[in-house]
Amino acid sequence: MTPTKRMREPFAPVLNLPPPFTLVTAREVDDAFRRAISLAPEEGAGTMVFVGRFDLAEFAVVLEPDEPLRTARRAFYAGMTALTDALLAYAPPEKMVTIDWPDGIRIDGGLVGGGRLGWPQDAPEDEPPAWLVFGAMIRTVSMTDQEPGVHPLASALEQEGFGDIGAATIAESFARHLMVATDAWQTHGFAEVAREYLQRLPREHGISRQIDDNGDLLTRHVGKADIDCRKLLPALVTPSWLDPNISGPRL
Repeated sequence: MTPTKRMREPFAPVLNLPPPFTLVTAREVDDAFRRAISLAPEEGAGTMVFVGRFDLAEFAVVLEPDEPLRTARRAFYAGMTALTDALLAYAPPEKMVTIDWPDGIRIDGGLVGGGRLGWPQDAPEDEPPAWLVFGAMIRTVSMTDQEPGVHPLASALEQEGFGDIGAATIAESFARHLMVATDAWQTHGFAEVAREYLQRLPREHGISRQIDDNGDLLTRHVGKADIDCRKLLPALVTPSWLDPNISGPRL
């Protein structure tokens, strides 16, 4: 089967989501992220669009932040933390789940997917946006007919020993962990979310990291005054992990 080949059987499981979430099940030819953006103005916060695909866990959730857009984009970090926690809940003990800043997710170095963020195009930076959409896509099964090792930097949950964990289970786990991350933000401030997210970046000796108020990643070598700033906004425009040619994570 080629990477673009998808299962043709209908796949519409009933997800067990916490009460704040409302499920919208989309066809497997749909795009969960774009569908959630189209629904966001009317359906509102907690709407989760789930696309039933055999090879991918694909879903997106609508958020309604109460702070200006320039700082509200930090919700992306809460989403990424929840997504990695959702995977860690089912990962074999020896597996390393890490984030390529800001949006890619790897398991033992193999790219399995990532997250993305959308917002209204005309939203002012200094006012709360009407909505945000966090979208996620995780490769559960490799659908390529090429031999293992042909794409050493890409992987799938099945290849990493996750067993028969399905897309629905990942989406359910994500929803629960997103509630935990949101509660931590509300109770302890964004610093708690930042701490959890930064722990998931590959460790580098002698490097100190922090997330600025607008979401930028600030990196400093211990003992040096210079600070390297990596801008979040331009990094969110084009997801680093997504291959539009196959509508899935890069190989």
